[in-house]
Amino acid sequence: MSRPRRVVVEADGGSRGNPGPAAYGAVLRDADTGDVIAQRAETIGIATNNVAEYSGLIAGLELVAEHAPEADVEVRMDSKLVIEQMAGRWKVKHPDMVPLATRASRLAPAGVEWTWVPRERNKAADAILNDVLDDAAGKPRKSRTEEAGGAAPAPTLASTGEQPQPRNPMVGWRDPLADPPTTLTLVRHGATDNTLAKVFCGAGGTDPGLNDEGRAQAHRAAAYVARDGADVVVTSPLRRCRETAEVLANDLGVEVVVDHSIVEASFGEWDGLTFAEVREKDAAALDAWLSSTAVAPPGGESYDAVYERVRRAQRRLVASYGGKHVVVVSHVTPIKMFVRLALDAPMPVIHRLELQPASVSTVRVWPDGISTLRAYDVVPD
Repeated sequence: MSRPRRVVVEADGGSRGNPGPAAYGAVLRDADTGDVIAQRAETIGIATNNVAEYSGLIAGLELVAEHAPEADVEVRMDSKLVIEQMAGRWKVKHPDMVPLATRASRLAPAGVEWTWVPRERNKAADAILNDVLDDAAGKPRKSRTEEAGGAAPAPTLASTGEQPQPRNPMVGWRDPLADPPTTLTLVRHGATDNTLAKVFCGAGGTDPGLNDEGRAQAHRAAAYVARDGADVVVTSPLRRCRETAEVLANDLGVEVVVDHSIVEASFGEWDGLTFAEVREKDAAALDAWLSSTAVAPPGGESYDAVYERVRRAQRRLVASYGGKHVVVVSHVTPIKMFVRLALDAPMPVIHRLELQPASVSTVRVWPDGISTLRAYDVVPD
């Protein structure tokens, strides 16, 4: 039997008393078929809801390690606290949660997609944890099932995050007030000395900060973006983006959230070199990289890999900030991937896109999943 390419972890925990008798449930599904691969539910004694929910997450991630270690993973829980903490958007403050969150982080494969879902879309995990709580209390089960799939039907398009065909593909006729999209305002960081020198500067490189012109550009971009306001600023962890994001957030009066999924591509051994220097050093490797987006620089990251993490990042942003205005401060390569997603264009389109420092582009993601490009590479005066 072939291993699944993509899996979904549905996890939940519950306490009858908070604290009180507690249990967790975890279901592992094939994301493409909806079939249950494995499930686990156990009582954990007297505990709080939060401890039980983290225990369910840990059990689900252990099922991934056992049954689908190479698959892409999406975790779905109805606990906003656990999802936001694991995604790195909220801090883990309670001492009882710290060791559980640490253990879950160590179990989580790279690139996990953290998705909050309403309670009614997490019925499978909820059903099996309540079954074991009923058993422990000597009560008849209220919803006995042979497998979790009986408590929650195989995922539909709506529950998996896959989107149906749009009711109205003529996006210009849509009403953003009646059917609000999620607006992603994509801001490239301001200039650094490396930007002006036109050298490769990716994740794992020297991580320069903004120069004087870059800081001035950031302030101009902030004034431009502030005209429409925003709900949050999400930034790459690299210094040039964080410095740009701080300027924007101060002008907008919103918080800054760091998201490692929108960091620049890693250019490996080419970091700090110009295009001409790379050509002189290893022309064959450069030609291979230019001819295929699946090829990575030596010790670096391919464009295909960047696209996959940006695709997952966009789904997380829409799930977390649906219908809101999100400013995303990032780099050339990730922003091009957001644009490619909006246009549903073939990958080579990224080589035909130019993007200037501190430029502003805008993508809107509608509730039916259709993305639109509103503006591209606008440089504020």
